[in-house]
Amino acid sequence: MNLCDYNEIKKLLADFDFRFSKSLGQNFIINPNVCPQMAELSGIDEESGVIEIGPGIGVLTAELAKRAKKVVSIELDSRLIPLLGITLAEYENVEIINADVLRTDLHALIKEKFDGMKVYVCANLPYYITSPVIMALLESRISVESITVMVQKEAAQRMCAGVGSRESGAVTVAVNYYAEAQKLFDVSAGSFMPAPKVDSCVMKLTIRNSPPVSVSDEAFFFRTVRAAFGQRRKTASNSISAGLGIPKETVIKAIESCGFAPGIRAEALSMDELAKLSDAIANNL
Repeated sequence: MNLCDYNEIKKLLADFDFRFSKSLGQNFIINPNVCPQMAELSGIDEESGVIEIGPGIGVLTAELAKRAKKVVSIELDSRLIPLLGITLAEYENVEIINADVLRTDLHALIKEKFDGMKVYVCANLPYYITSPVIMALLESRISVESITVMVQKEAAQRMCAGVGSRESGAVTVAVNYYAEAQKLFDVSAGSFMPAPKVDSCVMKLTIRNSPPVSVSDEAFFFRTVRAAFGQRRKTASNSISAGLGIPKETVIKAIESCGFAPGIRAEALSMDELAKLSDAIANNL
């Protein structure tokens, strides 16, 4: 079965009376070059375990199964489970779990399914859950080597931007705190069925052994970062003051103590400078 052939997919879906769900952001890949390249660049080998999120009809799953020791795919849509049983029947190293990844204990899953293996995440993520899933994976600090995902091109550009650049935002800082982000290749809208309105991009997040900066209070650091980027057209002092609910004078005092201009904007601050500012604000409260 050619899972990248439009007519074969159409017949397969008809056989199972399957209709695409807009609410689940379902777009199945039909470009035959994308998934092999994605699986190859993820870094997995025959001793690896892979967690896949949202396998769809199994196009990427099959490529992962050819290269990895074991693949566990988490699929929310129960309608796809019997279909995947057909498309992935030849792969004995694939296990499909009907679950919501955001409600799944991935620490327990890794311990149960991948004992002793190096584990990777590789997935074509629905646009609507891109940031929640990526941040959940990073913040949970699950034991994985890297996260290779296809996301909306604009989201990839933001996450892979340099902290301190005009494209950076709160998610840029968060992603770069936990991982080294790298854009791998773009994927056109026409590579999907049905075709979305925007292009996609495959990116790889290589998990850091330790954060690139040291902060006195990690939770407060991320609260400060979210506040700083919460109102991008305003200065960091105005945004942080409003976002944290503290006097503007307190924030300006902290900014000046760091040697920054009072009117500086969050996007102009590097990771080190954001960490320094967060600690300075905390010390002034």
